[in-house]
Amino acid sequence: MQLWNTLSKEDLVKKLNESGYEFVTVSFYQYAQIANPPLFRDHLFLKCSDLYVVGRIYVAHEGINAQVSVPIPNFEKFRNMLQEIEFLKGIRLNIAVDESATEHAFLKLKIKVRDKILADGLNDVHFDVTNKGIHLNAAEFNELTNDPNTILIDFRNHYESEVGYFKGAITPDVDTFRESLPIIEESILKGNEDKNIVMYCTGGIRCEKASAWYKHRGFKNVHQLEGGIIKYANDCEKLGVENKFIGKNFVFDERRGERITDDVISNCHQCGEACDVDTNCANDGCHLLSIQCDICKKKYDNCGSQACTDIHQLPMEEQKAMRKGKVVSNKIFKKGRSEKLIFKENNQKPLSFASKSQNQ
Repeated sequence: MQLWNTLSKEDLVKKLNESGYEFVTVSFYQYAQIANPPLFRDHLFLKCSDLYVVGRIYVAHEGINAQVSVPIPNFEKFRNMLQEIEFLKGIRLNIAVDESATEHAFLKLKIKVRDKILADGLNDVHFDVTNKGIHLNAAEFNELTNDPNTILIDFRNHYESEVGYFKGAITPDVDTFRESLPIIEESILKGNEDKNIVMYCTGGIRCEKASAWYKHRGFKNVHQLEGGIIKYANDCEKLGVENKFIGKNFVFDERRGERITDDVISNCHQCGEACDVDTNCANDGCHLLSIQCDICKKKYDNCGSQACTDIHQLPMEEQKAMRKGKVVSNKIFKKGRSEKLIFKENNQKPLSFASKSQNQ
């Protein structure tokens, strides 16, 4: 059996639509010792394909990190399949908060073997990744973050916190998790060793690693939001707990975000109108991800700038000729970092390390 996808995006969308399935999007991760990641990858691909699961899964010697969409009729079969894997018994599945997006979260199944399931830049042999921070449920998180002796830190990237964050959180202006670890330690944690450190991310995996790292570095009062924003939002609704998150939760799939509250806290990167919808530039030589309102999306023909619009409207052969021999990887999915983003560049105020206003 073929263990990878060869269909075009158009064919994938058609195939999903013709399946008649409604999907539920879930995420999960587990740090564990996997002796033969390629063999495990192929086994998982076959099992997931049988259940018509699509999504993105990373497998490494250190464990698994997955974001997938599962046909609702197959969900229990999928859960049971995971339970049959020894190190995934009892695994928590984070159910997506907002399934109202018109686009499919994922179009195909992609399972990759990597050196690590999370790009953190750390040498794990020097510290115990299982010695992690104290997990907080939604109610405990709210209580501890109300304590004036607590520092609340967003462990996501700048483009994620730009569209949504927890009230009172420090939102570092960083591009990657790898970059954030030394910056947060040097600029936020040092000198605050006596404070309660509370961290959060999308689904929990970044905090799982960061909390263990900072405990290794000597910080004592380290806490993390269990299951991240996804589980928190679901639990707040289910248990009637106050929801302290405002705006949208950025997600790394075709939806690009799931709405937590009606607050729109960001602006279109072209014109400055209130907006929190991320658009992937249609120019194949760019694919810059930026926030774009409907008017600008139409004006620029799904592109992030007039220059990209002009290229995108050329015949495909001319576009390919223009890209030939050019390295454009520095622009691909740069996520809001470009001199072409007129309003963003002219009005950018670095998030730095100041807390977001409680009343914003």
